[in-house]
Amino acid sequence: MTSDMGGKTVVITGAAGGVGAAAAKRFAEAGAALVLGDLAAVALEELCGRLAAISEVHGVVCDVTSVADVENLMAEAVDATGRIDVLVNTAGLWVEGPSEEMTEADWDRVVDVNLKGTFFACSCAIPELKKTEGCIINLSSDCGLVGTPETAIYTASKGGVSLMTKALAIELAPHLVRVNAVCPADIMTPMLQYQADTYGGGDPEGYFKRLLTGYFQGDKARFITPEEVAELIFFLASAPAAPITGANISIDFGTSAGYGYAE
Repeated sequence: MTSDMGGKTVVITGAAGGVGAAAAKRFAEAGAALVLGDLAAVALEELCGRLAAISEVHGVVCDVTSVADVENLMAEAVDATGRIDVLVNTAGLWVEGPSEEMTEADWDRVVDVNLKGTFFACSCAIPELKKTEGCIINLSSDCGLVGTPETAIYTASKGGVSLMTKALAIELAPHLVRVNAVCPADIMTPMLQYQADTYGGGDPEGYFKRLLTGYFQGDKARFITPEEVAELIFFLASAPAAPITGANISIDFGTSAGYGYAE
C-alpha cells in the first residue's frame, strides 16, 4: 500500500519499540511528519536519526503513565507541525505467571502503561483529531480477545484496550474520528525476547518453541514480524479504511479464532 500521507502528522507512543519503530518507518516512507514518543531516550534519538533522512521527525521523551508527559507529547506535535492526523498507541508491557504470585506492583506497572497510557494518549489527542477528522489505532493483543493461562493482568489490560477502542469509536463517530485496534499474537520484537529471557526458565529458545506449539500451523508456525503489524496499522490510517471504526482486527495466525491455542 502506497497511500500518500504528505501533509499529515502521525504521533506514535512507544515509538522506539519493535512495532512502534516499524510503524514510524512505514508512515515516514509515505511522507507523513512524525512525532515519536518513548521513554527510552537513546533508542528514540537513534530512531529519529534514521528516519530524518526520509521525513520530518520529532522525538519527545515521554512516559505514557504520566498524563503530563502525554499532554506535552501532543502539545509538541501541534507546536512542531500544526496538527495531529493519526495517533498510534504501541507502548506496552508484559507480565506473566500464576495469578496468586502476582503483586500490586505488577498490576500497577502493566495496567498503567497498557491501559491508562493508551486512554490518556487518546484523550489528549482527541481535540486535535476532531479538527482533522483523524484516526486512532491502538495496539491490543489476541489476549485482548481471548483468555490465556497465567496472563490475567496482561489480558485485563488489553481487554480494556479492546473495549475502550469500541467505546471511543462510538463517542467520536459524529466527529468522523475513527478508532480501531490491532490484535496481534506474538511478534518477534525486543519485548518477546524479554519475555523469553525473563520467563523462559533460563531456556529462551525453549520458551519460543512452547509458544509456537500453540499455533495451528504446526511445524510451519512462525512469529509475526513488526513490519506485518505496521502494514495493518498503516492501512487503518489510510483512506481505503474510511468505513472501518470500532474494530478489533486480529493479526494472529488464528490464535484467537477457536479452541487449541496455548495448550
